[in-house]
Amino acid sequence: MEEKSKIRLLFSSSVLLLLFSLSAAVSNPLQLQTLLLRPLPSAPTLSWTDAEPESDSLVEISELNAVSSNTTLEMHLELHHLDAFSSEETPERLFDLRLQRDALRAETIYSLVSKAVARNRPRAPGRPGFSSSIISGLAQGSGEYFTRLGVGTPPKYLYMVLDTGSDVVWVQCSPCKNCYSQSDPIFDPTKSRSFSGIPCGSPLCRSLDSSGCNKRRMCLYQVSYGDGSVTLGDFSTETLTFRRTKVGRVALGCGHDNEGLFVGAAGLLGLGRGRLSFPTQAGRRFNRKFSYCLVDRSASSKPSSMIFGDAAIPRTAVFTPLLTNPKLDTFYYVELLGISVGGTRVRGITPSLFKMDPAGNGGVIIDSGTSVTRLTRPAYIAMRDAFRIGASNLKRAPDFSLFDTCFDLSGKTSVKVPTVVLHFRGADVSLPATNYLIPVDSSGTFCYAFAGTMSGLSIIGNIQQQSFRVAFDSAGSRIGFAPRGCA
Repeated sequence: MEEKSKIRLLFSSSVLLLLFSLSAAVSNPLQLQTLLLRPLPSAPTLSWTDAEPESDSLVEISELNAVSSNTTLEMHLELHHLDAFSSEETPERLFDLRLQRDALRAETIYSLVSKAVARNRPRAPGRPGFSSSIISGLAQGSGEYFTRLGVGTPPKYLYMVLDTGSDVVWVQCSPCKNCYSQSDPIFDPTKSRSFSGIPCGSPLCRSLDSSGCNKRRMCLYQVSYGDGSVTLGDFSTETLTFRRTKVGRVALGCGHDNEGLFVGAAGLLGLGRGRLSFPTQAGRRFNRKFSYCLVDRSASSKPSSMIFGDAAIPRTAVFTPLLTNPKLDTFYYVELLGISVGGTRVRGITPSLFKMDPAGNGGVIIDSGTSVTRLTRPAYIAMRDAFRIGASNLKRAPDFSLFDTCFDLSGKTSVKVPTVVLHFRGADVSLPATNYLIPVDSSGTFCYAFAGTMSGLSIIGNIQQQSFRVAFDSAGSRIGFAPRGCA
């Protein structure tokens, strides 16, 4: 009798446990969305029409972020992917090069932040430092998007990489001691009516961490990069022309000696938060607001876009507060609180994993130049494991490069995959399936486009930002995300 009672008790417990599990499954069903399977994109074609500006649209910037008028402007730009400069023909090779650039960029960001924190002192007020330029858009660990703009008067149109992880604006200039190959003629400052050198004693020159003076007591700049590349030359002011808008007296480097792994574009337009970045210099004119929308090139042939001014902030955006690293003012930091996979918050992913400490360690940045999102390793493992469980019906494939969760989807046109939501403070961002399960070859292999990092710093990359209009509202100290924002 006692044995039968034990069996009945065990049976009852098993039934209760099963009912509890079924109840939990019913109350929290796995949320799925459809992924349409598209191939790796080929290299985009490079075509551009240089529009002459209107004669009365000049905006003059005076010393460090003051402008000559209280009227605010709007400015719209096309963005194109760096692959357009590549001579590689196969989509696989283009993707491989992108991952190589991506790994170097992430490594450089981590090195930059750790060095800034290791200084063990806050930056002096008004001295943003030059270290941000280590992650320029032209070196191997580069920014991924570029636009075309006019430099000088009359404007000479050049391709310039745009990078939210850099501050300093610079362009190759003749005469060249060393210049790399670019698609346009090298800019000649002697043929520009608006080019002007900056005196050594000016606030602009003093804003550089690494500056010098020539024999005429004019300011010189030097920018060093994580891959050993370097650019140096005259620090000057010049007029930049964006379609039909001219912005005058922009402080930029005129590089006469540019050595290393630079390719394609003529220079860099820094979009970081530092004092010498373009958004900061022209900030009041555009109300310190800009946004971009990066298209998924496997799904659309239209270009990505960037907007400066009040029109940059979409009405449909959800916003999260901007945070500031006390040791490094270049990057756009946000607060990530958690992640959901398949409609359920992932256990073990707590806000503490993404928190920036008072010394500037850790945190989360939004970066246009990093492709693959990197999460601090404990958070990544928990999210990855949750996704693997939710996608257990899909056939697994071997690891690929930095991706450790891949699937063989050959022969299929679409599949159902678990949803992924990033929970920022005040903003839940639900990712399209194409933003996290991506093709890596032409054989039907798709990989989960996140990676872990041993660094405490997490980076939200541009693959996860695709199709969102990402709005940088420095005036409101916030970043916004608007889905389907590329229309």
